[in-house]
Amino acid sequence: MQVLISLLLAWALCEVRAVIRTPLEAFRPSAELHLRRPDKLSFLPHKRISTPQKGDLKILYQTGGSEEDLPDCRPRQVCSKVDLYDTTQPWIERKCRCLGHRPCSSDLNADDNHTLADKTTLYKTCEPVKRLPKCRYFKDAAWIIYSFPDSNATQQIVNCHCPKYSVTYLLKKLPYTTPSGEQGNQYQFACSPQSRLRCSRKEPCKLFSARRRHEQIDEVNANTICQCPRGHTCPKHHTETGVLAGITYASEDIRTYHGYCMPEPPPDAYRFVGDKD
Repeated sequence: MQVLISLLLAWALCEVRAVIRTPLEAFRPSAELHLRRPDKLSFLPHKRISTPQKGDLKILYQTGGSEEDLPDCRPRQVCSKVDLYDTTQPWIERKCRCLGHRPCSSDLNADDNHTLADKTTLYKTCEPVKRLPKCRYFKDAAWIIYSFPDSNATQQIVNCHCPKYSVTYLLKKLPYTTPSGEQGNQYQFACSPQSRLRCSRKEPCKLFSARRRHEQIDEVNANTICQCPRGHTCPKHHTETGVLAGITYASEDIRTYHGYCMPEPPPDAYRFVGDKD
């Protein structure tokens, strides 16, 4: 009986270890793109977002709790990810250490020659990005994210840089065998021009996918679906007006939100000195 219980426990542990959580960048709930909003939406004041300061950055570590616990970076691997989605609480995740005692950039801008920008995320590399070739739309894999079943850690390898004013999308998902012989996944991302399609009535203009990290930080990936008509604006944050909660994916620890086009707020009224009431 004890042998049977031991075998069942070992099998259960293997099943748990075999679970591979999808990286948030690769999560695509495509079925939710066709949802329509209700006739009435709660109209709340727009949020005022301040400019982030470098001193406010919260530093997280993908492995361990310090720089010494991180593995060495592979060639063209992303060493840090700077998240600027919530500009009132920016954060950076360290993924690996650059070889030769070179520091990984922590700048909040993309002009340090070590940054690939995609939407509200800055991907930092040890090598200068000017050495990377330019990607072709819809064909080349700009980068590949490798996920591993024995941890939530990922490796992101960069192949080329996208043209200006473009975004990345999931090109394909393929199986991957880790060096230890376990089965993982690799997610290939290609470049695409930004969507210029106009939103139809009641169609969501943006889809937010949010995952609560154990550091009590919301990691959010926002995908623009279409462009709002003139005189309307699309929410930039999943807590702004015009956003409705979508579906909760418990196995992925992800909840989606749908953003809809809302009328632009009226301009502030200004009074000059000397004006009469």
